[in-house]
Amino acid sequence: MTAQDQMQFILGLRKKGITDARVLKAMEAIPRKAFLDGTFQPRAFADTPLPIDCGQTISQPSIVAKMTQALNVTPRCKVLEIGTGSGYQAAILSKLTRRVYTIERHRPLARQATKRLAALDLGNVTVITGDGSLGLPSQSPFDRILLTAASEDPPAVLLAQLRPGGIMVLPVGQSDMVQTLIKIEKTDKGLEYTELGEVRFVPLLEGIAEDIA
Repeated sequence: MTAQDQMQFILGLRKKGITDARVLKAMEAIPRKAFLDGTFQPRAFADTPLPIDCGQTISQPSIVAKMTQALNVTPRCKVLEIGTGSGYQAAILSKLTRRVYTIERHRPLARQATKRLAALDLGNVTVITGDGSLGLPSQSPFDRILLTAASEDPPAVLLAQLRPGGIMVLPVGQSDMVQTLIKIEKTDKGLEYTELGEVRFVPLLEGIAEDIA
């Protein structure tokens, strides 16, 4: 990948409304190709979702950047991600904050993500194989929570693990329909919701997947 490719990549994110300089710098610093299998690596800069193992996908970069920007992460935040996938989103978050916990229900994906994050020397990310719908009570409350899987409603279990003043970003809607990306801010007066546009994600499922590998 050339410097020209990289420049066009960042320019494309700007055109999609990504204006946060810290987010753009993180997107530039983390090579998406490191989270793709060899056959898909040449398409790393393409703004499109791509297949990964276990029937899952790596989100398109503009959506990763949009969700990260909406999360408004600060350097002191403790972040929970539900749905590790390839590990790309967690890697971006790792450049912006103190600590990231990410939960993946597919064991092979969790193993791969752990190796990829270690290869990039991103030591502030902890990958956990588990049921993301339950969150991570042992480490709660969290300053930020990000879901990369769609729920019909914002999960009460996860909202309970969000610190007052915290932010949750997630896709909401039925799995076979276009979903809406939602930002939830937990304030003294209750929950404030902001719609961020239409998206399409895999559904949030309970339990740990029974993968062969």
